[in-house]
Amino acid sequence: MKVAIIKYNAGNIHSVDCALRRLGVEAVITADKELLRTADKVIFPGVGEAETTMNHLKATGMDELIKSLRQPVLGICLGMQLMCRYSEEGEADCLGIFDVSVKRFVSQRQEDKVPHMGWNTIEQTNSELFKGFTHEEFVYFVHSFYVPVCEFTSAQTNYIQPFSAALHKDNFYATQFHPEKSGEAGERIIKNFLELR
Repeated sequence: MKVAIIKYNAGNIHSVDCALRRLGVEAVITADKELLRTADKVIFPGVGEAETTMNHLKATGMDELIKSLRQPVLGICLGMQLMCRYSEEGEADCLGIFDVSVKRFVSQRQEDKVPHMGWNTIEQTNSELFKGFTHEEFVYFVHSFYVPVCEFTSAQTNYIQPFSAALHKDNFYATQFHPEKSGEAGERIIKNFLELR
């Protein structure tokens, strides 16, 4: 199985690569469009800022390539947010795979810290990514922007308000949390993604 990680100007790519290696998978980290088109699975990770990253994707034609992929694609954190229509971070027009906007967290109480950072539970899981999940699982989040609960929501988390912890539409899957940093639960999610047909 050929697994490709999209190489672009965002962080966290190598921790995803390490998580795949722990599962015995040698991924290729690449910006080569042909390698991405012909991979069996594509992972679109990211830590960074939406507007700057979208400008880079548009300048390299990577935006159109990602939208055209037909194999299973997994967006992680910023990768998930960039798959949405629009982000309040830099008022960026994004890829539009999921027709929903990314919002900025606004603290409601003194104890609400932004960014949302650390372990939290996911619930109402509804996607093949969460095969074998029978109860709430803890996963690791680091983000200041969120996707509201919407028709594409495949898992929810509650922090300040309920929000989408994961999204799914057709061959596109995405998590706001970092499965590569989420221990056993995260490993199961990555494994489930690799087993998708």
